[in-house]
Amino acid sequence: MRSPIDYDAVAALANEPLDWRFKALPAEWWGATPAHVRSRSPELFASGVIGPVCVLHASALTHNLVTMARWCRRRGVELAPHAKTHMSPQLLARQFDAGATAVTAATVSQVRVLRAFGVRDVLLANEVVDPAGVAWLARELDADPQFRVVCWVDSVQGVEMMAAALAGAERPLEVCVEVGMRGGRTGCRTTAEVDEVAGAVAASPRLRLVGVAGYEAALGHDVTADALAVVTGYLRDVRAAVVRLADLFETDDVLVTAGGSTYFDRVADMLTGGWPDGLTVRTVLRSGCYLTHDDGLYDRTSPLRDAAAGGLVPAMSVWAQVLSRPEPGLALVGMGRRDVSFDQGLPVAGSLPGSRVTRLNDQHAYLQLGRGDVRVGDWLRFGVSHPCTTFDKWPMIPVLDDDNRVVDLIRTFF
Repeated sequence: MRSPIDYDAVAALANEPLDWRFKALPAEWWGATPAHVRSRSPELFASGVIGPVCVLHASALTHNLVTMARWCRRRGVELAPHAKTHMSPQLLARQFDAGATAVTAATVSQVRVLRAFGVRDVLLANEVVDPAGVAWLARELDADPQFRVVCWVDSVQGVEMMAAALAGAERPLEVCVEVGMRGGRTGCRTTAEVDEVAGAVAASPRLRLVGVAGYEAALGHDVTADALAVVTGYLRDVRAAVVRLADLFETDDVLVTAGGSTYFDRVADMLTGGWPDGLTVRTVLRSGCYLTHDDGLYDRTSPLRDAAAGGLVPAMSVWAQVLSRPEPGLALVGMGRRDVSFDQGLPVAGSLPGSRVTRLNDQHAYLQLGRGDVRVGDWLRFGVSHPCTTFDKWPMIPVLDDDNRVVDLIRTFF
């Protein structure tokens, strides 16, 4: 059985010495390897860490991996988690170990990182139209018979550009026709466009039609009844496209894929079971943020947001120190836009109930104090909203046990 990732290449990351490139980590660790630090299990805040520092929580990561894997098994769906969330081969290896069958990427550059660690099954959730990117994918496919990548297409022009860039390739490039929604992101807007693009793929010897793709959160993450009705209607269109294109698919195992981190329950409801006789369909989710969950966006919108009922729990936080108390009720904290996400909500003051972050500068957070008080120098814990845009600010992230001891160091490649 082939490995989904090169575990030796992943393990080798633990042997690369630490240095000044990895912000926040103690200078005393420079020259040591992550394996050496991990073997000592130092308490992070007694080791000379420099704030702010982003951390992951080991027990929460494990809980979320198990919770999502169990949910997917029960619902009869596969999981190809989106690598753009963390871009960490170490975390991806854990997702494969928990049952993920592939990984999702958004760009050819991300696929290049994945290939550097031997990843074999990739969903490239975009239409690739630059000739250099398509040519690189073709070379990878020709060089490794076990490599499989599936891209999206949503225009006849895109089909033609991809086919032209594949001239001379030995293997065809597998694609899904993407169904879009009006006012949303990419994807064909009408039934006629879906059918036209699918026909163009089927007519090309350099491309191979293997399924239908969509993204049901293209209009946002609202979970009101009206928003859920729009999502359900859209997924109904995706399902109809699979049935309608049955005779054009060039595979016996049709792929239908959707599912961000907000509506994946609706995807499972609408895109599993009840397919026509003779049509074998694999339903693959692309959720990525389930791994760390969060204290903001997905805490409000994930189908598994009820932690009290065994759902997902936040596994990422950013710690920072109080730098200034310039006015009553106000603290300035050494954490800003260069350190924590702010695109889907401001950080959450997890260690100070009743307090809230009101705005961020590049390196400062304005904390309006509620109950309790803080002094200059105090360390405070903040939850994040939308982990994707926190991960990309940290090339090395400590993983802590429940006593704040370092049990691993996670490398990211953005």
